[in-house]
Amino acid sequence: MNSFLAVAIGGAVGATLRFAISEVIQTPWGTFTVNIIGSLLLGICMAGLANELISKDLAILLGTGLLGAFTTMSTFSLETVELWSDNPIHAIGYAGLTMVICPLLALAGWKAVELTA
Repeated sequence: MNSFLAVAIGGAVGATLRFAISEVIQTPWGTFTVNIIGSLLLGICMAGLANELISKDLAILLGTGLLGAFTTMSTFSLETVELWSDNPIHAIGYAGLTMVICPLLALAGWKAVELTA
């Protein structure tokens, strides 16, 4: 499959999933939810690629396409600014949780694949 087509297909699915979750879970927690799920799944995906459990084409479809569109730094940034204007403590907590939990979940996903590979 063409890499651009794979990214486009994955991106359409990822963006749709993100929108669906944001409709169910209001901001900023919808964004937090997609970012923590996406971090875990991207860790799994990249470990799968590194351990030759998935192909480069599948990693492009899932990692760059689906998860790239599913997670969102720009929305996280805007919501942090909005929270700041309402309550700086909530903004700091939200940003701190996101910046700690997302990398930890990416690492957990990676290590989970390594343990099973």
